[in-house]
Amino acid sequence: MSFREDFFKLLNKLKRKENFAFVRYSDGEVFVMQNKKLVLSDNHVQAGEVRHNFGYSSQDHKEFIPEKHSFVREALLESYKYKDKDYFVGGICKGCDCPSKEFVGWMHEEYGNLDENYTYANLMVNANYPLFVNYFIPELSSRKNILVCNEEAKTDNLPFPVKHSFRVGKNCIVNNHHLIEDIKEYIDKENIEDHVFLFSASSLSEILIHKLHQHNKKNTYVDIGTTLHPYLGLDPARDYLRSYWSGTNHPDLYKECK
Repeated sequence: MSFREDFFKLLNKLKRKENFAFVRYSDGEVFVMQNKKLVLSDNHVQAGEVRHNFGYSSQDHKEFIPEKHSFVREALLESYKYKDKDYFVGGICKGCDCPSKEFVGWMHEEYGNLDENYTYANLMVNANYPLFVNYFIPELSSRKNILVCNEEAKTDNLPFPVKHSFRVGKNCIVNNHHLIEDIKEYIDKENIEDHVFLFSASSLSEILIHKLHQHNKKNTYVDIGTTLHPYLGLDPARDYLRSYWSGTNHPDLYKECK
C-alpha cells in the first residue's frame, strides 16, 4: 500500500476502536540495532564513526555506547522482530533520496518475510503530517489517552484529554526502562482497556510498545515521535514541524515515502 493509504489504514482502525500497535524504526534505531555508537548532543551528532557538526536540544539528547548498553540493542531488536496481526512495524523506505535508504536491505533481512504489517517509519510525519493533525488528532478527543513524553512537556494545550502521563528524562533510551513495569502495573491496577497510549520517548517508545502489547492487547499503542512537540511546548526541531507550523515551505513537508 502507499504512504497515504497506510496512514488511513491505521486511522480507520482508530476510528473503529480496533486496538493495535505501531512502532517505527528510522536511522537512530538502526544504528543502535547495528550496535554502533550513537550520540545526540547540543553541538554534534555521532553515528558510528561519523561525526556531524549539528546538534539537538536537551530534550532530544541520547547516548548509546555499545560496550555499556547492550541491553538496549537486544530489547530494540526484539521489538522490531516481534510479530502479531495487530502489531505494525514502520521501517525506512528505499524510494526517496534519504541517505538512510542504505539500511533498507539490512532492515528487511532482520525483519524476515515482509508482510502487510510492515509499513513506513515516517507514516505520521513529512507529507502525512497534515493528515495527522487534521484527522488523527481529532479522533483522540473522544478517547481515553495516556501519554508517555518528556519531563518538560506541558499538556495544557493539547487538543484532546490526557487521563495520565508517564515522563522520561534525558537519555531515556538507557535510563527509563523501569517504565516497562511501571506502566504494566498501572494497566493491571486500574484495569485499563480500550485506552490510547501515545509514546514520544525516542527509541524507548518501541521497547515500551512491544512489552506492553505483549502484556495487554486490549489497548492501542502508538509511537507518535515528535508530532505533538508544538502542542507540548517542546522544541519543534524537525524541519517538517517548523515548516507546517510556520507556514513556510520545506521539502520534508512534501516528502512521501515509497
